[in-house]
Amino acid sequence: MNPFTSQQAAPGFDHPLELLHACHGKIMYQCGTLRKLAAHLASKGCDEQAQQAAQGILCYFDTAGGFHHQDEEEDLFPALRATGDAQAEALLQRLLREHEALAANWNEVRPLLAQIAEGTPSPLAEALTERLIMGYFNHIDLEEKELLPLATRLLDPQRLEQLGRRMAERRGAKFPPSAVA
Repeated sequence: MNPFTSQQAAPGFDHPLELLHACHGKIMYQCGTLRKLAAHLASKGCDEQAQQAAQGILCYFDTAGGFHHQDEEEDLFPALRATGDAQAEALLQRLLREHEALAANWNEVRPLLAQIAEGTPSPLAEALTERLIMGYFNHIDLEEKELLPLATRLLDPQRLEQLGRRMAERRGAKFPPSAVA
């Protein structure tokens, strides 16, 4: 690794919890871009830079962002539920409610971003964008502080491998050779 760069290689599917953590960083980055876009539109309008930013946000949330929620809802959450841990169940119920709220907020912001991406001026109301951004910031904070540590504690290497395999399959990627015996 180059000691002069802060960028690290993204974790692989054989480290699914680390991959979910890395996705959180990308979501935060896209939320930051959304916040900057709202300010940019107010000062410079729907120029090429605004269109490109909107396209990038749409591309991320329509693909990787969607996969992230599927990874959690279809694979991680059921794996945690299967442990029978009462703390996990309460947390999962809360996270599922938050996923629903985030999806509803995204469904309000998405059409506006699509218009901007196409070059059609569309104001991004601060209250609307901040509700989405802060929703994600708070949700990610909870997942980082509670969900991922809980998964680390409760899931054995075989379950983690299953999770990683499903994540790779969802994206049409290959899973690395198994290290689990």
